[in-house]
Amino acid sequence: MAIIIDEQALLKLLQLTSPALPVGAFSYSEGLETLVVQGQLGDSVGLLTWLVQELRHGSVRLEAAIATRAHYHSATPKQLAYWNQWLTASRDTAELRQQSWQMGRALVRLATKLHPELQTTFTACGSPCNFAIGFGILAAHWQIDANTMVLGYLQSWAANLIGAAVKLVPLGQTDGQSCLLTLIPELMHTAEQIVNLADDDLYVSGWGSAIASMQHETLYTRLFRS
Repeated sequence: MAIIIDEQALLKLLQLTSPALPVGAFSYSEGLETLVVQGQLGDSVGLLTWLVQELRHGSVRLEAAIATRAHYHSATPKQLAYWNQWLTASRDTAELRQQSWQMGRALVRLATKLHPELQTTFTACGSPCNFAIGFGILAAHWQIDANTMVLGYLQSWAANLIGAAVKLVPLGQTDGQSCLLTLIPELMHTAEQIVNLADDDLYVSGWGSAIASMQHETLYTRLFRS
């Protein structure tokens, strides 16, 4: 997938996907903490396998697909409201739903302070606004094309969970960066598939991560919120 992106859009994408973006992504592990505590994931090989399966079958694939629809329909209030409600209804667990809502609220606050003219657009989405919806709207406003946006969304997701694994497993920083580098072909392949998904092809079948997420709230100790 050949992507050409202008320098200004690239800088804005880097800002949107930066760990410094104040949405609290660093506080979530999306069930990864459960897998580590239960001894099901204990090295970089296991982490890479889990991330690949999530990209192929898990909820991040669905989130990125809905972000593209928010991007395409950023000027169509009824469509934004529909896809926001659709994504909320598709969440497998309460923790994942709360994560999406809490990160979404933080992104909406930031976006409307930076761009007050977006207030009407976000209001049309309904409240709470899911993070993927807000991500797509802001990417469209910043003139980041949908293909590049999806790549950024997936890479940011992977980097965040690898960062969580570095703390939880624990892994060395070099192992974490090696894992992220190895994941690049899968990220590119997944992004290419996502931007071409028809509405009838939207699904999630990451039942393993869903169970891990459900069990997370009952862990004796927790470092992360999901």
